[in-house]
Amino acid sequence: MKRIGFLLLAVATLSGVFAYIAHASGQSDGDSSPIYGVKIPAGYRGWKLIAVANLLVAGKVDQLRAQLGNDIAIKAFKEGKVPFPDGTIIAAIHWTRVPSEDNNKVLDGPFPGAQSFVVGSPVNVQFMVKDAKKYAASGGWGFADFTGGKPGDRALHETCFACHTPAKDRDYVFTRYAP
Repeated sequence: MKRIGFLLLAVATLSGVFAYIAHASGQSDGDSSPIYGVKIPAGYRGWKLIAVANLLVAGKVDQLRAQLGNDIAIKAFKEGKVPFPDGTIIAAIHWTRVPSEDNNKVLDGPFPGAQSFVVGSPVNVQFMVKDAKKYAASGGWGFADFTGGKPGDRALHETCFACHTPAKDRDYVFTRYAP
C-alpha cells in the first residue's frame, strides 16, 4: 500500500513539474497555430497596454482593437528598440464596436449629439512572437490567430507574414506605442 501511495505522489509531483515548465515557458496548454506553432501565452490579458485602435472598413469591419505586450515588448517599445529582441510577444485583441445608448444618454446633456462606442462581442486574438532563429523565414516573427480559443486554419496563417511586410522598416510591427 505504501508503494502505491509513493507512486501516486511521484506521478502527481512530476505532473506538477511538467505543468510548471509549460507555464513558465509562457505558453498555454491549448492548441497551437499552424505553420508557426504559437500557442496562446499564459496570462497575456494581464500584460501592459501598447496601444488602442479602431479598424473601420465600410460595410465590412468595425472593430475596436487593443494591443498588449509582455515585459520584453513594453521595454522595447519604450526604448524605441528596433528590431525587437527575441522573447518579444505582442497580443492584439479584437472586438466588434457597438454604440452605447447608455453612454449617449449621459453625454447628451453636456455634449449634445455625442456618440459613444464600446466593445461588443469578441472577434479574435492575434499574437506575434519574436524568435529570430526559429522564425527566420518570416522576418523573425511567429504568428497566431485564435477565435474562441481555437487557432485559425493554415490558409489564414499563410497570409500573416505577407500582411506585415509593409511594416518591414519597423520590424514588421504596425503598432506604435501610445505613451
